[in-house]
Amino acid sequence: MILEERPDDPGASEDSDRLQEDSSNPKGYDSLMQNQPGQLQSHRARLHQQISKELRMRTGAENLYRATSNTWVRETVALELSYVNSNLQLLKEELAELGSSADVEQPEGESVTIPMIPLGLKETKELDWATPLKELISEHFGEDGTSYETEIQELEDLRQATRTPSRDEVGLDLLAAYYSQLCFLDARFFSPARSPRLLFHWYDSLTGVPAQQRTLAFEKGSILFNIGALHTQIGARQDCSCTEGTSHGAEAFQRAAGAFRLLRENFSHAPSPDMSTAALSMLEQLMVAQAQECIFKGLLLRASDTPDSCPAQLQLAQEAAQVAAEYGLVHRVMAQPPVRDHLPASWTNLAHVKAEHFSALAHYHTAMALCEGSSAHKGELPGQEHVFQPSATCEPQGPTLPQHPEECRKLAKAHLKRAILGQEEALRLHTLCRVLRKVDLLQVVVTQALRRSLAKYSELEREDDFFEAVEAPDIQPKTHQAPEVKMPSLSQVKVTDLFHRLGPLSVFSTKNRWQLVGPVRMTRGEGGSGFTLRGDSPVLIAGVVPGSQAESAGLKEGDYIVSVNGCPCKWWKHVEVVAQLRGVGEDSVSLQVVSLLPSPEPRNTGPRRPALLWSQRECGFETPMPARARPWPILAWSRKNKQSKTGSQPDPCTNRNCVTCP
Repeated sequence: MILEERPDDPGASEDSDRLQEDSSNPKGYDSLMQNQPGQLQSHRARLHQQISKELRMRTGAENLYRATSNTWVRETVALELSYVNSNLQLLKEELAELGSSADVEQPEGESVTIPMIPLGLKETKELDWATPLKELISEHFGEDGTSYETEIQELEDLRQATRTPSRDEVGLDLLAAYYSQLCFLDARFFSPARSPRLLFHWYDSLTGVPAQQRTLAFEKGSILFNIGALHTQIGARQDCSCTEGTSHGAEAFQRAAGAFRLLRENFSHAPSPDMSTAALSMLEQLMVAQAQECIFKGLLLRASDTPDSCPAQLQLAQEAAQVAAEYGLVHRVMAQPPVRDHLPASWTNLAHVKAEHFSALAHYHTAMALCEGSSAHKGELPGQEHVFQPSATCEPQGPTLPQHPEECRKLAKAHLKRAILGQEEALRLHTLCRVLRKVDLLQVVVTQALRRSLAKYSELEREDDFFEAVEAPDIQPKTHQAPEVKMPSLSQVKVTDLFHRLGPLSVFSTKNRWQLVGPVRMTRGEGGSGFTLRGDSPVLIAGVVPGSQAESAGLKEGDYIVSVNGCPCKWWKHVEVVAQLRGVGEDSVSLQVVSLLPSPEPRNTGPRRPALLWSQRECGFETPMPARARPWPILAWSRKNKQSKTGSQPDPCTNRNCVTCP
């Protein structure tokens, strides 16, 4: 992890001013200070700046503490370190409150539901693309870098808009479009041999710690992280009082889990804690648990139409036990280092509260099934439903449901007792966390569940119940709709390469080196122009006749034609170049070509950059493989495949020296 340790960083001090003053976002995206998400992002940016300042002070104090041997100085520095660490802890707690309470909005609806855990977006500094890209275009591609100011400005506007995306499908499409542009940029401008001198600076989403890297993979990984985080915010805003809202919420959390898994599997060198393997695994498990919770809420809404159905209550009991098991696993992961050191304490406590709450709900619905079964079915419960976990004193399949009404009543009381104890424990855990105490919805939901359990327990209570001999067994977790980890739809948004004018990526990228030749003027003689062509975009000189005018002009086999009579033709088809050359007749034609040069280092050698999603199919496009230094592999294209495309090129003539297909 690379932390910013510079004593003076004017870019960091001006960040909030830029965030508040910038109102030039593209059309369709609200400015930062005109909506609530923008205000939250601005607040996070100020917190990140304060955290960055405290980190620099702590780094300087630690360096002084290690460098000095004076006892008085060391004691003073130790006191200062204690003060700085206290400030950092307070700032991180404030950041956690902003992420877990301010982002949680109770959706419109009659029923009150337990809040979800949304994830805040990673913040970043403004980035100057213009200077390094213009220099690279001028030096490596041999073109005027200033002529690409429009494309560079569009790229900068797109990145600026991604800092405050709207929390809906439009915001997801915006992030996906920028991610696809980064894939284009990676294929064209970034290679081990030559890359723009850029420094990508992002803040950790969980702790606010700044990190910076020069590799474009860091930028791509951060955008992919924000895609997952935006899915969590969309899922947390769904109205879970209707089945449509629960379905959309489950879908959003499954997409978020897919984004974090994709990032974990492809980004190996984590520069910040939130992008480490352990943190991403925890986030994936958390999103799966929240998707499972949405599935349970949807089943609960459908079961409300038939509240007296014993099988429906048993299914709800097992579904609730499944949710409790998922949150129990998440809580254990959150409580272990290194995740525990970077995660907000409120998240860990909330996962624990939810595990206890849904475990209590499982016992409550089991009790309701026992009560309904003993009354409506005259003591005949569905014995084939194995809802209890096996123990050491029972059969391997677990204890069966009782059939006698009195036994059902006693077992129902035992389950209600466990439900009451679990909900009281959930309330106790809720009051222990300062952040959770401010989440009133959480307390309301758990309190309502506790009151329902107490009321039902009072109905089953009898004066002659002197002995509580029945012990409620654990509920077997089971779900009829397991969440699927769904990858984000990065290819859904089709984008065009902003630097399309530079030419096809197969040739015109920093992975290849070439020499610009020309312009040269040639006239068509009796024997033709003395060379043959092949291929499309760009058109390749497949052969040069020895002693011809083309050889005298310096054209060589394997050169690519990039200009005809001053008109760029990098993207022209074969037939278009042939038609242009034939159309000049006896007049001279001006050609400009590029010759590929050998690579300065062998293939598959040299330092490798951290790779992130090298398959561009994920982004809605495929980058052709770069051409080799020698033209022979290109000349060996299958003639059969070329001839099978009828109408794509003119019929070849018998003169081997004319400008046409060989």
